[in-house]
Amino acid sequence: MTTRKKPLVIVTRKLPDVVETRMCELFDARLNETDRPMSQAELVAAAQSADVLVPTITDRIDAAVIAQAGARLKLIANFGNGVDHIDVQAAAGRGITVTNTLGVLTEDTADMTMALMLAVPRRLVEGVEIMTQGEWPGWSPTWMLGRRIAGKRLGIVGMGRIGQAVARRAMAFGMSIHYHNRRRLGEEVEAGLEATYWQSLDQMLARMDVVSIHCPRTPATYHLVSGRRLKLMRPGSYIVNTARGDIVDEATLISLIESGAIAGAGLDVYETEPAVNPRLLKLARAGKVVLLPHMGSATLEGRIDMGDKVIVNIRAFADGHRPPDRVLPATV
Repeated sequence: MTTRKKPLVIVTRKLPDVVETRMCELFDARLNETDRPMSQAELVAAAQSADVLVPTITDRIDAAVIAQAGARLKLIANFGNGVDHIDVQAAAGRGITVTNTLGVLTEDTADMTMALMLAVPRRLVEGVEIMTQGEWPGWSPTWMLGRRIAGKRLGIVGMGRIGQAVARRAMAFGMSIHYHNRRRLGEEVEAGLEATYWQSLDQMLARMDVVSIHCPRTPATYHLVSGRRLKLMRPGSYIVNTARGDIVDEATLISLIESGAIAGAGLDVYETEPAVNPRLLKLARAGKVVLLPHMGSATLEGRIDMGDKVIVNIRAFADGHRPPDRVLPATV
Protein backbone atom coordinates (compact mmCIF):
# COMPACT_ATOMS: atom_id res chain seq x y z
CA MET A 1 0.00 0.00 0.00
CA THR A 2 1.39 3.42 -1.01
CA THR A 3 0.89 6.60 0.93
CA ARG A 4 -0.31 9.56 -1.09
CA LYS A 5 2.19 12.41 -1.03
CA LYS A 6 0.95 15.46 0.79
CA PRO A 7 0.66 18.60 -1.36
CA LEU A 8 3.18 21.34 -0.73
CA VAL A 9 1.16 24.29 0.57
CA ILE A 10 2.85 27.68 0.94
CA VAL A 11 1.06 30.19 3.16
CA THR A 12 2.04 33.83 2.60
CA ARG A 13 1.01 35.31 5.98
CA LYS A 14 0.70 34.10 9.56
CA LEU A 15 -2.71 32.55 10.27
CA PRO A 16 -4.36 31.65 13.60
CA ASP A 17 -2.46 28.86 15.37
CA VAL A 18 -5.33 26.41 15.18
CA VAL A 19 -5.48 26.85 11.38
CA GLU A 20 -1.73 26.49 10.94
CA THR A 21 -1.67 23.38 13.14
CA ARG A 22 -4.39 21.72 11.08
CA MET A 23 -2.59 22.63 7.84
CA CYS A 24 0.61 21.04 9.13
CA GLU A 25 -1.30 17.87 10.02
CA LEU A 26 -2.90 17.55 6.60
CA PHE A 27 -0.37 19.04 4.18
CA ASP A 28 3.32 19.66 3.68
CA ALA A 29 2.77 23.24 4.86
CA ARG A 30 5.34 26.04 4.78
CA LEU A 31 4.23 28.83 7.09
CA ASN A 32 5.16 32.49 7.41
CA GLU A 33 6.15 32.66 11.06
CA THR A 34 7.12 36.35 10.98
CA ASP A 35 3.91 37.56 9.26
CA ARG A 36 6.05 39.82 7.09
CA PRO A 37 4.35 40.38 3.71
CA MET A 38 6.15 38.59 0.91
CA SER A 39 7.84 40.63 -1.80
CA GLN A 40 6.86 40.03 -5.42
CA ALA A 41 10.09 38.05 -5.89
CA GLU A 42 9.19 35.86 -2.91
CA LEU A 43 5.68 35.33 -4.28
CA VAL A 44 7.15 34.26 -7.60
CA ALA A 45 9.48 31.82 -5.81
CA ALA A 46 6.53 30.41 -3.86
CA ALA A 47 4.48 30.03 -7.04
CA GLN A 48 7.38 28.21 -8.69
CA SER A 49 7.66 25.53 -6.00
CA ALA A 50 4.21 25.09 -4.44
CA ASP A 51 1.38 22.74 -5.31
CA VAL A 52 -0.98 25.12 -3.54
CA LEU A 53 -0.47 28.81 -2.79
CA VAL A 54 -2.47 30.39 0.05
CA PRO A 55 -2.30 34.18 -0.37
CA THR A 56 -4.17 37.00 1.34
CA ILE A 57 -5.40 40.39 0.14
CA THR A 58 -1.94 41.89 0.75
CA ASP A 59 -0.42 39.68 -1.95
CA ARG A 60 -0.62 40.78 -5.56
CA ILE A 61 -0.90 37.60 -7.61
CA ASP A 62 -0.96 39.26 -11.01
CA ALA A 63 -0.42 37.90 -14.51
CA ALA A 64 3.36 38.33 -14.18
CA VAL A 65 3.50 36.15 -11.06
CA ILE A 66 1.20 33.55 -12.59
CA ALA A 67 3.23 33.47 -15.82
CA GLN A 68 6.27 32.41 -13.79
CA ALA A 69 4.45 29.78 -11.73
CA GLY A 70 5.83 26.28 -11.73
CA ALA A 71 4.08 23.36 -13.38
CA ARG A 72 3.19 22.01 -9.92
CA LEU A 73 1.00 24.99 -8.96
CA LYS A 74 -2.58 23.96 -9.60
CA LEU A 75 -4.50 25.77 -6.85
CA ILE A 76 -4.50 29.29 -5.41
CA ALA A 77 -6.60 28.95 -2.25
CA ASN A 78 -7.16 32.56 -1.23
CA PHE A 79 -7.47 33.35 2.47
CA GLY A 80 -10.23 35.90 2.02
CA ASN A 81 -13.42 36.62 0.14
CA GLY A 82 -12.29 39.24 -2.39
CA VAL A 83 -10.03 38.10 -5.23
CA ASP A 84 -9.34 41.46 -6.86
CA HIS A 85 -5.64 40.96 -6.03
CA ILE A 86 -5.53 37.77 -8.09
CA ASP A 87 -5.63 37.66 -11.89
CA VAL A 88 -8.23 34.90 -12.08
CA GLN A 89 -8.26 35.02 -15.89
CA ALA A 90 -4.51 34.51 -16.10
CA ALA A 91 -4.72 31.66 -13.60
CA ALA A 92 -7.41 29.94 -15.64
CA GLY A 93 -5.23 30.28 -18.71
CA ARG A 94 -2.50 28.33 -16.92
CA GLY A 95 -4.94 25.70 -15.67
CA ILE A 96 -4.73 26.98 -12.08
CA THR A 97 -7.89 26.88 -9.98
CA VAL A 98 -8.68 29.83 -7.68
CA THR A 99 -10.84 29.56 -4.56
CA ASN A 100 -11.93 32.01 -1.87
CA THR A 101 -13.67 31.94 1.53
CA LEU A 102 -17.10 33.17 0.53
CA GLY A 103 -19.70 33.79 3.21
CA VAL A 104 -17.71 33.43 6.43
CA LEU A 105 -17.14 37.17 6.94
CA THR A 106 -20.73 38.31 6.51
CA GLU A 107 -21.76 38.81 10.12
CA ASP A 108 -18.43 40.29 11.26
CA THR A 109 -18.38 42.85 8.46
CA ALA A 110 -22.02 43.73 9.05
CA ASP A 111 -21.31 44.27 12.75
CA MET A 112 -18.45 46.65 11.96
CA THR A 113 -20.57 48.50 9.41
CA MET A 114 -23.24 49.07 12.01
CA ALA A 115 -20.61 50.21 14.50
CA LEU A 116 -19.36 52.84 12.04
CA MET A 117 -22.92 53.85 11.25
CA LEU A 118 -23.38 54.65 14.94
CA ALA A 119 -19.90 56.01 15.62
CA VAL A 120 -19.91 58.83 13.08
CA PRO A 121 -23.23 60.63 13.74
CA ARG A 122 -23.10 59.94 17.50
CA ARG A 123 -19.49 61.21 17.75
CA LEU A 124 -18.32 58.18 19.70
CA VAL A 125 -14.61 58.53 18.94
CA GLU A 126 -14.66 62.19 19.94
CA GLY A 127 -16.27 61.21 23.22
CA VAL A 128 -13.68 58.53 23.92
CA GLU A 129 -10.83 60.97 23.24
CA ILE A 130 -12.31 63.57 25.57
CA MET A 131 -12.52 61.01 28.36
CA THR A 132 -9.07 59.51 27.84
CA GLN A 133 -7.50 62.98 27.74
CA GLY A 134 -9.27 63.97 30.97
CA GLU A 135 -11.04 66.91 29.35
CA TRP A 136 -14.67 66.18 30.25
CA PRO A 137 -16.18 69.32 31.80
CA GLY A 138 -19.36 67.55 32.90
CA TRP A 139 -22.78 67.01 31.39
CA SER A 140 -24.46 69.78 29.43
CA PRO A 141 -27.76 69.76 27.48
CA THR A 142 -26.17 71.29 24.38
CA TRP A 143 -22.68 69.76 24.38
CA MET A 144 -21.46 66.95 22.06
CA LEU A 145 -24.74 66.78 20.21
CA GLY A 146 -24.84 64.18 17.45
CA ARG A 147 -27.57 62.85 15.19
CA ARG A 148 -29.87 59.89 15.81
CA ILE A 149 -30.13 57.14 13.21
CA ALA A 150 -33.64 55.91 14.05
CA GLY A 151 -36.04 57.10 11.37
CA LYS A 152 -33.26 57.78 8.88
CA ARG A 153 -33.07 56.36 5.37
CA LEU A 154 -30.23 53.90 4.75
CA GLY A 155 -29.17 53.35 1.15
CA ILE A 156 -27.24 50.11 0.62
CA VAL A 157 -25.10 49.84 -2.50
CA GLY A 158 -24.78 46.11 -3.16
CA MET A 159 -27.45 43.92 -1.53
CA GLY A 160 -25.65 40.59 -1.32
CA ARG A 161 -24.99 38.62 1.85
CA ILE A 162 -23.31 41.48 3.71
CA GLY A 163 -25.73 44.13 2.48
CA GLN A 164 -28.68 42.07 3.67
CA ALA A 165 -27.01 41.41 7.03
CA VAL A 166 -26.52 45.17 7.44
CA ALA A 167 -30.15 45.75 6.48
CA ARG A 168 -31.35 43.37 9.20
CA ARG A 169 -29.29 45.20 11.81
CA ALA A 170 -30.37 48.62 10.61
CA MET A 171 -34.03 47.61 10.75
CA ALA A 172 -33.60 46.87 14.46
CA PHE A 173 -32.33 50.44 14.91
CA GLY A 174 -35.45 51.82 13.24
CA MET A 175 -33.89 52.76 9.92
CA SER A 176 -35.75 52.71 6.60
CA ILE A 177 -34.02 50.32 4.17
CA HIS A 178 -33.32 51.23 0.55
CA TYR A 179 -30.97 49.52 -1.87
CA HIS A 180 -29.42 49.51 -5.32
CA ASN A 181 -28.21 46.23 -6.77
CA ARG A 182 -27.41 44.73 -10.15
CA ARG A 183 -30.42 42.48 -9.71
CA ARG A 184 -33.53 43.16 -7.70
CA LEU A 185 -34.09 40.87 -4.72
CA GLY A 186 -36.92 38.39 -4.73
CA GLU A 187 -40.26 39.61 -3.43
CA GLU A 188 -40.08 37.52 -0.25
CA VAL A 189 -36.58 38.74 0.68
CA GLU A 190 -37.45 42.32 -0.15
CA ALA A 191 -40.63 42.15 1.95
CA GLY A 192 -38.75 40.62 4.88
CA LEU A 193 -36.31 43.51 4.89
CA GLU A 194 -39.04 46.07 4.16
CA ALA A 195 -36.62 47.30 1.52
CA THR A 196 -37.24 49.76 -1.30
CA TYR A 197 -35.41 48.97 -4.54
CA TRP A 198 -33.89 51.75 -6.64
CA GLN A 199 -32.93 50.86 -10.18
CA SER A 200 -31.21 54.25 -10.42
CA LEU A 201 -28.24 54.66 -8.08
CA ASP A 202 -28.31 58.41 -8.72
CA GLN A 203 -31.90 58.72 -7.53
CA MET A 204 -31.24 56.67 -4.41
CA LEU A 205 -28.12 58.59 -3.38
CA ALA A 206 -29.96 61.90 -3.64
CA ARG A 207 -32.53 60.81 -1.05
CA MET A 208 -30.55 58.93 1.61
CA ASP A 209 -29.37 60.00 5.07
CA VAL A 210 -26.75 57.23 5.26
CA VAL A 211 -25.15 55.34 2.36
CA SER A 212 -23.32 52.05 2.99
CA ILE A 213 -21.11 50.34 0.40
CA HIS A 214 -21.24 46.54 0.04
CA CYS A 215 -20.49 45.66 -3.57
CA PRO A 216 -17.38 43.72 -4.67
CA ARG A 217 -14.40 45.41 -6.25
CA THR A 218 -14.43 44.80 -10.01
CA PRO A 219 -13.49 46.93 -13.00
CA ALA A 220 -17.17 47.85 -13.25
CA THR A 221 -17.37 49.07 -9.64
CA TYR A 222 -14.22 51.22 -9.69
CA HIS A 223 -15.46 54.68 -8.57
CA LEU A 224 -19.03 53.43 -8.86
CA VAL A 225 -19.80 56.06 -6.25
CA SER A 226 -18.12 58.69 -8.38
CA GLY A 227 -17.47 62.33 -7.70
CA ARG A 228 -20.58 63.25 -9.67
CA ARG A 229 -22.70 60.84 -7.66
CA LEU A 230 -21.26 61.96 -4.33
CA LYS A 231 -22.33 65.49 -5.16
CA LEU A 232 -25.92 64.23 -5.39
CA MET A 233 -25.95 63.31 -1.71
CA ARG A 234 -27.88 65.44 0.75
CA PRO A 235 -26.18 67.89 3.11
CA GLY A 236 -26.08 66.21 6.51
CA SER A 237 -25.74 62.73 4.99
CA TYR A 238 -23.07 60.16 5.86
CA ILE A 239 -21.25 57.48 3.90
CA VAL A 240 -19.89 54.20 5.30
CA ASN A 241 -17.50 51.95 3.39
CA THR A 242 -16.40 48.52 4.59
CA ALA A 243 -16.07 47.03 1.09
CA ARG A 244 -13.14 48.33 -0.99
CA GLY A 245 -11.65 51.81 -0.99
CA ASP A 246 -11.68 52.54 -4.70
CA ILE A 247 -15.40 51.90 -5.11
CA VAL A 248 -15.76 55.48 -3.82
CA ASP A 249 -14.02 58.51 -5.34
CA GLU A 250 -12.07 59.22 -2.17
CA ALA A 251 -10.63 62.59 -3.22
CA THR A 252 -14.06 64.02 -3.98
CA LEU A 253 -15.50 62.53 -0.80
CA ILE A 254 -12.80 64.30 1.21
CA SER A 255 -13.49 67.62 -0.52
CA LEU A 256 -17.23 67.36 0.09
CA ILE A 257 -16.74 66.59 3.80
CA GLU A 258 -14.26 69.46 4.11
CA SER A 259 -16.79 71.85 2.58
CA GLY A 260 -19.69 70.52 4.67
CA ALA A 261 -21.63 69.21 1.67
CA ILE A 262 -21.48 65.73 3.26
CA ALA A 263 -21.60 65.49 7.05
CA GLY A 264 -19.05 62.73 7.51
CA ALA A 265 -17.90 59.20 6.79
CA GLY A 266 -16.99 55.95 8.48
CA LEU A 267 -14.24 54.18 6.56
CA ASP A 268 -12.54 50.83 7.04
CA VAL A 269 -10.98 50.76 3.56
CA TYR A 270 -9.01 53.26 1.47
CA GLU A 271 -7.99 53.79 -2.13
CA THR A 272 -4.25 53.53 -1.48
CA GLU A 273 -4.15 51.43 1.67
CA PRO A 274 -2.20 50.94 3.81
CA ALA A 275 -1.38 54.58 3.01
CA VAL A 276 -4.13 56.92 4.15
CA ASN A 277 -4.71 60.36 2.65
CA PRO A 278 -3.42 62.99 5.13
CA ARG A 279 -6.58 65.02 4.54
CA LEU A 280 -8.61 62.11 5.90
CA LEU A 281 -6.44 62.04 9.01
CA LYS A 282 -7.05 65.76 9.47
CA LEU A 283 -10.80 65.21 9.14
CA ALA A 284 -10.57 62.40 11.70
CA ARG A 285 -8.87 64.74 14.17
CA ALA A 286 -11.68 67.21 13.55
CA GLY A 287 -14.30 64.56 14.31
CA LYS A 288 -15.72 64.52 10.78
CA VAL A 289 -14.74 60.95 9.94
CA VAL A 290 -14.04 57.71 11.79
CA LEU A 291 -11.17 55.71 10.32
CA LEU A 292 -10.46 52.04 11.01
CA PRO A 293 -7.48 49.94 9.80
CA HIS A 294 -9.34 47.47 7.53
CA MET A 295 -10.57 45.45 10.49
CA GLY A 296 -14.16 44.80 9.42
CA SER A 297 -13.63 41.03 9.35
CA ALA A 298 -11.08 40.90 12.15
CA THR A 299 -12.54 38.46 14.64
CA LEU A 300 -10.80 35.30 15.81
CA GLU A 301 -13.88 33.28 14.93
CA GLY A 302 -13.96 34.75 11.44
CA ARG A 303 -10.29 34.11 10.76
CA ILE A 304 -10.61 30.50 11.93
CA ASP A 305 -13.67 30.03 9.73
CA MET A 306 -11.67 31.43 6.80
CA GLY A 307 -8.86 28.97 7.51
CA ASP A 308 -11.32 26.09 7.68
CA LYS A 309 -12.69 27.11 4.28
CA VAL A 310 -9.19 27.19 2.81
CA ILE A 311 -8.47 23.72 4.18
CA VAL A 312 -11.74 22.31 2.80
CA ASN A 313 -10.95 23.72 -0.63
CA ILE A 314 -7.42 22.29 -0.60
CA ARG A 315 -8.56 18.86 0.57
CA ALA A 316 -11.31 18.68 -2.03
CA PHE A 317 -8.89 19.67 -4.80
CA ALA A 318 -6.19 17.25 -3.61
CA ASP A 319 -8.75 14.45 -3.60
CA GLY A 320 -9.65 15.16 -7.22
CA HIS A 321 -12.93 16.94 -6.52
CA ARG A 322 -14.10 20.40 -7.49
CA PRO A 323 -13.46 22.78 -4.59
CA PRO A 324 -16.71 24.17 -3.16
CA ASP A 325 -15.55 27.80 -3.35
CA ARG A 326 -14.08 27.89 -6.85
CA VAL A 327 -13.88 31.36 -8.42
CA LEU A 328 -14.40 31.53 -12.17
CA PRO A 329 -13.07 34.24 -14.48
CA ALA A 330 -15.55 37.01 -15.19
CA THR A 331 -15.79 35.96 -18.84
CA VAL A 332 -16.90 32.42 -17.98
